[in-house]
Amino acid sequence: MALTNAQYDFIMRNYEKKQSKNAYLLNKRYKEILEKIPEYQEIDHSISSLCMEKGRRLLNGDSQATASLHEQVASLSAQKKRLLKDAGYPDNYLEPFYDCPLCKDTGFIEGEKCSCFKQAIINLLYEQSNIKEMLKEENFSRLSMEYYIGEDLERFSQAVDGSRKFIADFNLDYHNLFFYGTVGTGKSFLSSCIAKELIDKGHSVIYFSSLKLFDTLSKMTFEHRNKEELNRIYDDLYNCDLLIIDDLGTELTNSFVTSSLFSCLNERHLRKNPTIISTNLSLEELSMRYSERIFSRITSYFDLYKLTGQDIRMHKKRIANRK
Repeated sequence: MALTNAQYDFIMRNYEKKQSKNAYLLNKRYKEILEKIPEYQEIDHSISSLCMEKGRRLLNGDSQATASLHEQVASLSAQKKRLLKDAGYPDNYLEPFYDCPLCKDTGFIEGEKCSCFKQAIINLLYEQSNIKEMLKEENFSRLSMEYYIGEDLERFSQAVDGSRKFIADFNLDYHNLFFYGTVGTGKSFLSSCIAKELIDKGHSVIYFSSLKLFDTLSKMTFEHRNKEELNRIYDDLYNCDLLIIDDLGTELTNSFVTSSLFSCLNERHLRKNPTIISTNLSLEELSMRYSERIFSRITSYFDLYKLTGQDIRMHKKRIANRK
């Protein structure tokens, strides 16, 4: 997804802040040097006068102005560097400096996004995903098969393969994932693994626990002063590259939740924007708890992965308690 205007403006404001900060620091250094080395300003004035003289002579048709004045300016610049070194400063002490020397804090190199701009996008996407801290612990580098055996291992392996394929084909094919099954078997973990991989590639990912999502939407819907914010949230939910709804079924299900969930799934399907849902509900419980339309959307348009086995979180906790 391309950056929204608000996201682009946010990043560019940060570049403006960097430019202002570095300009202030450079000006502060310059004042420091003028106090300690008064001769430095005199040379600066001489260089300015020479440059003005060069401009006048060029306007008058003197084609030799450039060469002769260039030598004089170079000589004066060398004097400035000697003054700095003699006073104990680096000879580049008053040269402009940048947070990113490649693009000189503009964000672009010859019209193309600088690597620092691309990193700024990723950083912003992490901040807006709602799971920045979670992804430090839940990612493919921490994936382990040691907690699964037999049929449980086979199911988890299939879900992992499906997750990796989902990532590999993300720009090529529209797919949704539905992880369901018993508590603590890796459903949320796999969602996080996918989120990290896609954010690192510059895709916008938004994560909500089901409880938090519908609680937020409910409050904003019935508090009229939040209409603008509500519209922004719906816009993000419908248009982000990937939406993750975790722990579906933990919310208090009512007509508002059912309607909001259907609208979200339907809009994202129409726009071909992928969604991942995880839940501890069985398919039978899902059918009984939500409308037929929601059940139909999920079973028809999502790749279903059932995960079973021991509660890994509880297993790890028991091991930790023994130590």
